Amino acid sequence: MDWCRYRFRSVWNLPAQPAEVYAVLERAEEYPRWWPQVRAVTPLGDRVGVARFRSVLPYDLVVTAHERRRDPAAGVLEIEMSGDLEGWARWTLAQAPDGRGTRACYDQEVEVRKPVMRRLAVPARGLFRANHALMMRGGRRGLTALLNAV
Repeated sequence: MDWCRYRFRSVWNLPAQPAEVYAVLERAEEYPRWWPQVRAVTPLGDRVGVARFRSVLPYDLVVTAHERRRDPAAGVLEIEMSGDLEGWARWTLAQAPDGRGTRACYDQEVEVRKPVMRRLAVPARGLFRANHALMMRGGRRGLTALLNAV
């Protein structure tokens, strides 16, 4: 097992239709407004940007994100990342089973490149996973509040 590799999946049930949720998620530069752990997103061009994240643990992660797929009809947004994390992340949106909202799946596969995280890969793996879960919870809460306010 490569202790520096992670695979995550989060499923959010959101109170808006998929097109509305997609319109928010495709504007990554606005994530810091509603997602507390996304500290900054700086566009470098039409399909590239730099993002800085920080959850509970006392370090930032900085990645350069390259858009790989933007497909509103399929409800898919996908990026490739390099920097402190290397890999990819994807949002997949669909109508919720009850028809009254959106089921948003966030999938991510990354290898940690940040030196301190690599050194602590084995003893802190559970802590890193919990930190990610807290970040995702903050994002879900922030996005839900934003969608409810509209």
